[in-house]
Amino acid sequence: MADDFTYANVRAVTQAVAQYLAAAPAEGKVVVGHDTRFSAELFAQEVARVLAANSRQVLLSDRPSPTQVSAWLVVDRQALGGVVVTASHNPPEFNGIKYKPDYGGSASPEVTARLEEELALVLAGDLVRTMAIEEAISQGLVELVDPRPWYRAQIARLVQLDQIKGAGLHILHDPMYGSGAGYITDLVAGGTTRVTELHSERNPGFGGLHPEPIPPNTDEAARVLRGGGFDLGIINDGDADRVGIFDEKGSFIDQLEVATLLLWHLCENRKLRGPVERSLTMTRRLDILGQHYSCPVEELQVGFKYLGTRMREVDGLFAAEESGGFAFRGHIPERDGILSGLFFAEMIVMTGKPLSELRQQVAELVGPHAYARRDHRFSRESYFGAREKLIHRMTVAPPQAVGSEPVTATRSDDGYKYWMGEDSWVLVRMSGTEPLMRVYCESTSSERVQQLLNDFESELGVVGDHAEHGG
Repeated sequence: MADDFTYANVRAVTQAVAQYLAAAPAEGKVVVGHDTRFSAELFAQEVARVLAANSRQVLLSDRPSPTQVSAWLVVDRQALGGVVVTASHNPPEFNGIKYKPDYGGSASPEVTARLEEELALVLAGDLVRTMAIEEAISQGLVELVDPRPWYRAQIARLVQLDQIKGAGLHILHDPMYGSGAGYITDLVAGGTTRVTELHSERNPGFGGLHPEPIPPNTDEAARVLRGGGFDLGIINDGDADRVGIFDEKGSFIDQLEVATLLLWHLCENRKLRGPVERSLTMTRRLDILGQHYSCPVEELQVGFKYLGTRMREVDGLFAAEESGGFAFRGHIPERDGILSGLFFAEMIVMTGKPLSELRQQVAELVGPHAYARRDHRFSRESYFGAREKLIHRMTVAPPQAVGSEPVTATRSDDGYKYWMGEDSWVLVRMSGTEPLMRVYCESTSSERVQQLLNDFESELGVVGDHAEHGG
């Protein structure tokens, strides 16, 4: 913020959206939402007043809302699209804009390319139109809306909320100071189930936390849960489209295992079947479950612009990415961390078993697993040079082995992934949103994961401190 993310740049991007939608019906509306970051509502107003100046009717959220809540409003109100001011799980110094087409999912690469073309025209011609927000409201071009009722009704269609409400569960919900605050409490209120909230007040600095629902960012939630008396811990990122899960013992469940449990629940307890889309950073345990339940599994590039697009093409049952984003048939083809967390409550209620026992049950079905991710952070100035160096290194001299284990297969269309047999893989990938190099590994034991990571980083020439995530 105040560098690339400025009022002027937000207005320019919004003008590009308005021009992209110029050929759409005049009565078509656009949803505008925002999260809890610094001045997010003011940036959302900038979006609204540019759209209004282009004669486009706007449904402007009257409060911070999860990205998927705005996305569902797009679908439910049959809007042309949505603009959400959020930087999702990124650190507090960042902000950004997400564009949601009429189907409520991530913009496809084709849509993104069109928006970039329009933005180039806007910047070249200084074409931004604006009008005062007060005038836009008085003329009926901007309508302030509470998006919660539409989302609440949709979740009630997807999850057995009445059974959860009456089950007497005790759930810890940590929205990490983000826009998911109050949502779990609201959705399961009215019965014997209780929700204790942590970090539910608005704090644009996220209390010094990085609002991504993984350790060590979740350490305070872990301490509360280990005090006992809870059945489930649900942690959401800054815009609540991602989820982290704890069992009743206060043990963190890494996102690859979360995905495995969710797919198992859909197939075993819900008796659902259908195609499964996973990112190349996601666990092969989904493949094992897919074979067990006759659900074809497809590995795609990272990002819901790929996963969500494919879900729509094949009527996908489930889509999963390693960063804790999961999507479900019958909903938007997009991440929903609130819905994902509620499916865990439903899982516990439907089986009558504690989550730790369900974890063991599913582990026996899919076999041994371990995973870790190491994040290496760069300065913004040095990031692009490091990325080019990695591309050159992997293109000129790709590794033929990782330590003593020969590489048996490779993939290089989104980072560089190397398999060592069927049960182990490593991957190096430069982040598309932060100055980070991420190094991943999945194998059959924690010891083997650490050895493979060490060997792979030695091969890459990676040195220095890193943050490690996984289980």
